[in-house]
Amino acid sequence: MDLRYPIGKFKYEGEPTTEVLEKWIIEIEELPLQLTEAVEGLRDEQLDTAYRSEGWTIRQVVHHIADSHLNSYSRFKLALTENNPTIKLYEEGKWAELPDSKLPIDISLKLIEALHSRWVCLLRSMKSDDLGKTFQHPESGVVKLGINIGIYAWHGRHHVAHITSTRDRLGW
Repeated sequence: MDLRYPIGKFKYEGEPTTEVLEKWIIEIEELPLQLTEAVEGLRDEQLDTAYRSEGWTIRQVVHHIADSHLNSYSRFKLALTENNPTIKLYEEGKWAELPDSKLPIDISLKLIEALHSRWVCLLRSMKSDDLGKTFQHPESGVVKLGINIGIYAWHGRHHVAHITSTRDRLGW
């Protein structure tokens, strides 16, 4: 298994169907509980273990999910209220080194739970025209919101798999 991409990279061709979109939204909705279950019972030394050589610690992964999903939620709101806004990138690796990434994970777990409640409400309120709205990503180009739902459903599963595969590999 590729420790960097335990579930593979995100792939989707074409326009997502209503069924695919609902599946993705459910995955986003279920992420807070899945993440909480994935880290349940881990001690500080386990949380401070990297999921791969040269990778983030499990603690950093949890805080990264909060950072990343906050940014994504903001990007959705920008795209829904502006015409193809150019989003700002952030240095996720540097963010993972900031002091707040050493805090107890419960802080980010609560943040993710609250954020995902709002995000899912927003996603479920989107009309078919909204799914085609876009933002300009400085590296990836134009990103449609419909596909971005899938990217973030994958992103959550991807990082939960970092944690669960580490637990399996290390016998936790």
